[in-house]
Amino acid sequence: MVNSHKALWGKCLDLIRENVTEQQFKTWFAPIVFESFSASTNTLLLQVPSHYAYEYLEQYYVGLLNKVLARCFGANVVLRYRIVTDQEHHLTQEVDAEQPADIEPPRAARANQAPTTLDAAVPQGLNPQLNPRHTFSNFIEGDSNKLPRTVGISIAEHPGKSTFNPFFIYGPSGCGKTHLVNAIGVRCKELYPQKRVLYVSARLFQVQFTDAVRQNRVNDFINFYQTIDMLIVDDIQEWATAVKTLDTFFHIFNHLFRNGKQIILASDRPPVDLQGMKDRLLTRFSCGLIAELEKPNVQLCVDILNSKCRRDGLKIPTDVITFIASTANGSVRDLEGVINSLLAYSVVYNCNIDMRLAERVIKRAVKIDRPLTVDDILEKVCAHFNVTTQNVFSRSRKRDYVLTRQISMYFAQKYTKMPASRIGQLIGNRDHSTVILSCSTIEKRLKVDKAFVE
Repeated sequence: MVNSHKALWGKCLDLIRENVTEQQFKTWFAPIVFESFSASTNTLLLQVPSHYAYEYLEQYYVGLLNKVLARCFGANVVLRYRIVTDQEHHLTQEVDAEQPADIEPPRAARANQAPTTLDAAVPQGLNPQLNPRHTFSNFIEGDSNKLPRTVGISIAEHPGKSTFNPFFIYGPSGCGKTHLVNAIGVRCKELYPQKRVLYVSARLFQVQFTDAVRQNRVNDFINFYQTIDMLIVDDIQEWATAVKTLDTFFHIFNHLFRNGKQIILASDRPPVDLQGMKDRLLTRFSCGLIAELEKPNVQLCVDILNSKCRRDGLKIPTDVITFIASTANGSVRDLEGVINSLLAYSVVYNCNIDMRLAERVIKRAVKIDRPLTVDDILEKVCAHFNVTTQNVFSRSRKRDYVLTRQISMYFAQKYTKMPASRIGQLIGNRDHSTVILSCSTIEKRLKVDKAFVE
């Protein structure tokens, strides 16, 4: 019987091969191993080599798999994956081939349309627009995010409490703001399924409002948003010049706040730096808790990478992990992009991940902020004064050579962390007293010579 079921899976592979390219088949379907088929539960168990392979199959080939399995195994077959999480220790994880039932995927049909009275009248039909993959379990804690994460968990468990309402999160792009606010919403829906939780970007809110104005349904728009129990608005800095949108949100905010509903706002800057917004809104944004989400340091980046590697069943050497963490400029998005690229390379080319491959991927995916060097300064200053580095290094007392040398030393002391003795060695093998004198000369001239400053 086992052999017959395995033969059926072989027929499935034949059908799949007919509908994909040979490269796609070899990359994603050939590594799949038939485990078992339970006739009593109509469940097919397949082994996949990594979490990345599982996610890719579910995202791009779930329709094809369902059709092929229905044809070979019959209708209503249940597909289950056994994911290899650690090949060395033979660790696996079983997951069902389905999306989480508690969070619906976004519906694109009405995404940009203003909500109507029907949307407000049917609470159970509200789509929270949350990303179910952004949870607290995969939001790694570190020094840079400990406060926002801890407060976020408290809000999810006790929404609407006045202490943390509104909850204003700000930080640079790529630090995890969207992940955190989604995690709060997902946890709240898990604990309180009856609550109306809604995540919306500031841009989408504005588009919906514009649509409501065009259709003369502004009151319906406001009434809908006033029924929300937890409203999460991302990237509100985009409202800086949208006066009418801000006025409408002001009324929605007041209603929700007075009725003890939770409001969560995310921005790339604190309320005091939101230029163009009226004080009446800024004071309301600031009356709850303002928490900064900083860029993760190198250690947190290492922890994030290790967590993702464990989840995806990927083995990356420690030195490669450290290299990626130190060059990703503190951006979680850059980290994810690099890991996804390494996963793709390792799967498609069936190769191990080493430092050479990491450097190749980093170069294409991350803009590396290289520190300014003395050579960089020399090159720019020499180009400006049309002299060569050999002229600067020489013992000549020609005016242009001396001025170029002094300015280079001044900039080197100002923009590098090198001591004067080291700067002197790199610029013509001068001693530290020459560097100090040069810097003092330039500083004095900057104070009295306006033409020199320009």
